[in-house]
Amino acid sequence: MRLFILSGLAIVGALCGSATAASAGVKILVKTQTYDISGKTGEALIESMDRNGPRHGFMARAIAQTSYTKAWEFDLVEVKGTCRIGQVNGTLNLNFTYPRVASALPPALDKRWARFFAGVRAHEATHGDIARQMMSATEKSLRGLTVSNDPQCSKARREARRRIDAVFVDYEARQNAFDAREHREGGHVEYLVEALERP
Repeated sequence: MRLFILSGLAIVGALCGSATAASAGVKILVKTQTYDISGKTGEALIESMDRNGPRHGFMARAIAQTSYTKAWEFDLVEVKGTCRIGQVNGTLNLNFTYPRVASALPPALDKRWARFFAGVRAHEATHGDIARQMMSATEKSLRGLTVSNDPQCSKARREARRRIDAVFVDYEARQNAFDAREHREGGHVEYLVEALERP
């Protein structure tokens, strides 16, 4: 049995420190790219995705993929030995990769492809939504963080890093749980593939 993957791969980078940005909050930047596939049957399209899709690990390729980077900047304000996080700014770079049929399809296959592709986009959009929720939860966790007896703000920096990491671990578990549901035997991904292959 071939491995069919709709992938949610997180590429992570976190930046913590003092910032003087003009506006607080989370900024989300979205980039979408495609790779070409071809075929005159559903099975041929699946095989083309299996050959040309984005890498997922060393051996497998994914049908589609969501990756992201995250970065955080915040102001640290020290008053009489108490350190407080003021303004918090986060940036989420979301990158989606999808297959693109490079040639015309027979009408019946074109309809099956449209349904398949809508399902693929919905799957990847859920990965994107979970990443957005992670950013919102992280911002909420950092906002107003105050540490007493911290004149150099070193304890506050460590606590901010701990909170960023804790939220990330929680939301990566949610990403993995979503994939486990979608990829289980008889699950949504199997349904999409079989519906595309069915003549």
